[in-house]
This record gives sequence, C-alpha cells and structure tokens, in this order.
Amino acid sequence: MITDLSKLAARRHEVAQALAAVLPAGCVLAAPEDTRPYECDGLAAYRQMPLVVALPHDEAQVLAVLAVCRGLGVPIVPRGAGTGLSGGAMPIAEGIVLSTARLNRIVRLDATSRTAVVQPGVRNLAISEAAAPHGLYYAPDPSSQIACTIGGNVAENSGGVHCLKYGLTVHNVLRVRVATIDGDIVELGSEAPDAPGLDLLSVFIGSEGMLGIVTEVTVRLVPKALCARVIMASFGDVVTAGNAVAHVIAAGIIPAGLEMMDRTSVSMVEPFVHAGYDLDAAAILLCEADGTVEEVDDEIARMTAVLREAGAGAIAVSTTEAERLRFWSGRKNAFPAAGRISPDYYCMDGTIPRKHLAQVLTGIAQMEVKYGLRCANVFHAGDGNLHPLILFDANRPDELHRAEAFGAEILALCVAVGGTITGEHGVGVEKIDSMCVQFKPTELAAFFAVKKAFDPPMLLNPGKAIPTLHRCAEFGRLRVTNGALPHANLPRF
Repeated sequence: MITDLSKLAARRHEVAQALAAVLPAGCVLAAPEDTRPYECDGLAAYRQMPLVVALPHDEAQVLAVLAVCRGLGVPIVPRGAGTGLSGGAMPIAEGIVLSTARLNRIVRLDATSRTAVVQPGVRNLAISEAAAPHGLYYAPDPSSQIACTIGGNVAENSGGVHCLKYGLTVHNVLRVRVATIDGDIVELGSEAPDAPGLDLLSVFIGSEGMLGIVTEVTVRLVPKALCARVIMASFGDVVTAGNAVAHVIAAGIIPAGLEMMDRTSVSMVEPFVHAGYDLDAAAILLCEADGTVEEVDDEIARMTAVLREAGAGAIAVSTTEAERLRFWSGRKNAFPAAGRISPDYYCMDGTIPRKHLAQVLTGIAQMEVKYGLRCANVFHAGDGNLHPLILFDANRPDELHRAEAFGAEILALCVAVGGTITGEHGVGVEKIDSMCVQFKPTELAAFFAVKKAFDPPMLLNPGKAIPTLHRCAEFGRLRVTNGALPHANLPRF
C-alpha cells in the first residue's frame, strides 16, 4: 500500500493519464470532488476513496480499461448503481472503480422468445417497463429495483420479494457476456434449453465482480399474471408468525411472495407509506397469490385457512390492484423507512431453513438485550432469507462495533442451524470474516483456485468475498479437519 501522499498523487496522475488515452473526454474522474460519490456503496459505514473512476460507454472501452490496469498492475473494483449492502463496490485506495452505469442500453427485446438482451447499466425495473407492453416482465425484484442495475444483480445473484416462486437472478438469466482481465470476451450460458460443458454461468452469477466484467446480459421474461391478491395477516408474537410460514409451505402452497415484518419494522414503515399495517401486531405476514382469477381465489382461501389455524389474528385481503400495491409498498420501503427512527442501520442477509425461523428470531431478540441495540426484522420469510436491520448511531462511541458484533453473531446462528451467511446481498467486505465461520480452509482454497483461473493477476475486486487463510487465522477460525490442524505454519491469534 502506498502511504506517501506524494507517491499516491503521482500514481493517480499516471493511471488517470493512461485511462484518458483510451477513453473519451469526461470518462475519467480523478479529482477528489468527482470521485467522492464513489467512496462507498449502500453500506455507508465503510468508505474508501478510489484512485480514479473510469466510466466506459461500451464493451471496447471496458476492454481498454482492463488492458491499462493489467499493464500497470492496478486493482479494479466494478460498480453498478452502488446500491449493494455488503461493501462489494467499496473502492481500494490504490485501485480504480470501473463503473458500468453508462452501458445502459436495452439492446433487444424479443416478446416471442420472451427474452431481453441488455447492457449491465440497465436498471432492473427498466427491463420490466420495456417488456410491459408485451404483457411480460423481469421477475427478480429487489427492494432497490428502481435504481439497481442488472450488472449488479448478476454480481450479487439478487432476489426480491417474489423469489420464492420465480427464483433468483441465476434462475432468470440465460447468458452473460463477460470481459476478462486477459482482454478476452467470453459468453457464459446459452439461450438454448441446455448447453454442454461446465455450468460456468452459475459460477459467474454471484461472484461479486471477482471473475470478470459483465458487458451484456440475456434475461428471461415471464408473462404477467392475470390476477394477484395479497393477504396481510397479523400475529400476537413473532414465534407464532415464524411457525405460520412453515405451515403455509407444508400445506403445499408456494405463494408468489411470503414476507414477514416485526413490530419494530411495521412501526417505522406505517407512518412513512401508510400501507394500512396493523400497528398492534407483534408481526405481520404478507402472502401473495397470483395466476388466473380462479387459481388466486382458491389459493387465497387455502392460505387464509392455514394462517388462521396457525394462530393469525386479524386477516385482510386486497380487493383491488391499488390495495395490493399499497400492502407491498411498506415492505418495499422498509430500508429507507429505517432512517426515520435511526441515524444508521446495519443490514444482515443470512438464510436459514424455514423450520428454524422461530428459533432464530428468538435468538435475535436475546441479542438485542446483549448488545443494547434495537433490531427491526423484515425479510423473505418464504425462503428463510433474513434481513435484520440493526439500528445504531455511528456518532456514538462503540455503537458501530457493537452492531458489527451483533451482526456477526446473527450470521453464526444462521450457520449453526444449517443456513448460510448471505442469501442475496453478497459477502463483500462486510461478511468476509463470517466466511471463515461457514467454510473449511479446503473450501476457501477451492474458491481461490476458481478466482485464480479467471483472474490470474488477482486484480478484480481483491480483498472481497473470499478471506485469505491468514485472515481466518487472525479471526481464530482455522478449524481442525480430519483430526489435523490445517496450514499449521500460519499464526493463530
């Protein structure tokens, strides 16, 4: 790391000049006032000013940026819209940010094949808006869909409130065109039903910018449902609500969406969007059915019966499309609404088996007391993808540290019950130590081998997602495997 400010300035000038030689005017930002907006992503607790920001307009310019950085040995942090919540797009002091925001064209939309070819800077919601006249839409719908881009969705394997029925990004992307650090363009996946060889598309989706730069994505479009209605069910405690989720799935019902919000999240959202939530409830479930009118009526009736049997109190069912959207508006705006009651929040993303929802929610409540911080639970209950929002004030001494420890303990609990540390937000820098909790050293070494195969000089988003074995040793998480302590040469702390 360059610590001498004069040397850092000289390096910035060198890199900026080299990039300016291959990019049009206005596509290289080097002045601090211009690069400041790129110092963090949606996880604003972690910040770092980049050396330079590059804003290519097309694939050829992306390749030119990669060539310059490869030649100079400059790390590259890819960035979409910067809405990520794990610090995956946080810059590196001696590296550049490669923004794909200006690669924002919908190249082709084919209603017959129900596909769209888009550049990585196209907003998630813009795809559905373009497909709407054809009665189609793009199914993954993260809460940030009005701003987040498809390139970032590919990097994080984003989901959304309807992923239980319609899947994550990996289930809705057919092909990705990728610029490699070696200067090649490779196409992963196919629009055909199946393709020979290893499934590298699935390896790439969710790789957090560590393997290559997305330059084009072919997505699957799905027909809009003829009808959709939402149940809002209130519960007297979160344990009963958590158990009700398991009862719905056990009844053979796969809702289009199945979301849960606790009292804290409801109380912060309702004054913000006036969704009509029950402020007296300890928790609410939002359960959506879609399909034909007959299918929806039948599923709503079945879910209502299951929820009542599981202990629901008040139950309301949307009767108009406006009311359905109003019910969802609270869930979609939960994260921004947190700013009404807390200066800062720290969002976790662990995923657990549904049968353990009640146990984990009880554990989180106990941790609130332990760490002296409030937590608002709002999450994709149907697939067990938790989003606890730990509320804190970064201006108060030690609160960020306590929030981080609180979050790490939540993730450790998720792993302990058979879950994982992330469902859709990615690892980034936020959860990198927790990777040492979930994976064995041999597994982490395998991850590194995959990265090395795609990125031999290790310049793409280094220091993110995969911890080094040294880091795991420092974290105290190099475990005994088959009776032997692996990598005994590494120091333990």
